[in-house]
Amino acid sequence: MTKEICISNKKDILYFLKTKSKKRIQNLFVEANTLSEKYRKNKVHFRGLIEFSNVCEKNCLYCGLRRDLEIDRYTMTKEEILNAAKFCLDNGYGSLVIQSGEINTQKNLYFLVDVISTIKKEYNLQMTLSLGEMSKTSLQKLFDAGGRRYLLRIETSNEKLYKKLHPNDDKHLFQNRLNTLKNLKSIGYQVGTGIMIGLPYQTYNDLANDLLFFKELNIDMLGMGPYVPHPKTPLYKIKPKLKDAFNLSLKMYALARLFLKDVNIAAPTALQVFDKKGREKALTSGANILMPIVTPTNLRKNYLIYPDKPCIEDTKEKCFNCLNARLRSINKEMGKNEFGDSIHYFKRQKK
Repeated sequence: MTKEICISNKKDILYFLKTKSKKRIQNLFVEANTLSEKYRKNKVHFRGLIEFSNVCEKNCLYCGLRRDLEIDRYTMTKEEILNAAKFCLDNGYGSLVIQSGEINTQKNLYFLVDVISTIKKEYNLQMTLSLGEMSKTSLQKLFDAGGRRYLLRIETSNEKLYKKLHPNDDKHLFQNRLNTLKNLKSIGYQVGTGIMIGLPYQTYNDLANDLLFFKELNIDMLGMGPYVPHPKTPLYKIKPKLKDAFNLSLKMYALARLFLKDVNIAAPTALQVFDKKGREKALTSGANILMPIVTPTNLRKNYLIYPDKPCIEDTKEKCFNCLNARLRSINKEMGKNEFGDSIHYFKRQKK
């Protein structure tokens, strides 16, 4: 047993972000995993990830889907999305993620309302939407159709740093992103956000402030991971100040678990760019969610937000079997046929 670690303020966070003591870092991971298992035992909940379109009207300086990149664009049909959702149902996922680039058209909104309402009616799966910034009216329509969770990563809570990651125009305003997160809360979504770790210009102070931001916003879900530079983006040429984005990410999962307690924390596929057992290490450092890709295999190569993305040639069946084997290797198991909703959300709703 380790001595209990208390993470209650910025000073505590900065200490563990900066420490190089292997013993203290390992104790941090053990404490975070112990707290995670207090809430979920040894269960990890799956969210089948459907990347239904790589069309995007945004031009973020770090993203492999940015508007100005010449890539093969696609949008899945309703039938293709429903087939992926049916796979999730049949394999006990309980939940899925509907993700795309930002497409703010009425046609796309109507399409999403139709798809979401059909999935809810026919399969009763819980759905996380990850569709970027939208008007409050549009977000309400998606909620009414059956979407109950929404993930919108702030990428960084430092507005000055945010501006360095995005073009200087009205479509990429920090305040718009923040307002969208607030709108999601007021509608009643389980709200998720997150950051990239190891960004150019980013400091330890930024990371500590990000965790304070999550606490202040009172979020329910967290999706964050290491920054992987994309060679065809403007940000690629800027070298990060912080080193070792992978181990910093593990520290951030653990610190988030100990600081935010009962939120859901995802272990992203991007970790495996750095370490073949990256997701297992995250799941034993405070994370409790996996998002296996169920996008049709022939489309995955066109949804490369970052290069060297793992699993793009795998079938959804292979991903399912692989992740279950990974869980067994760390004495965890899939929360089969369970929504795995955020415990924090329901506590927040009661207040």
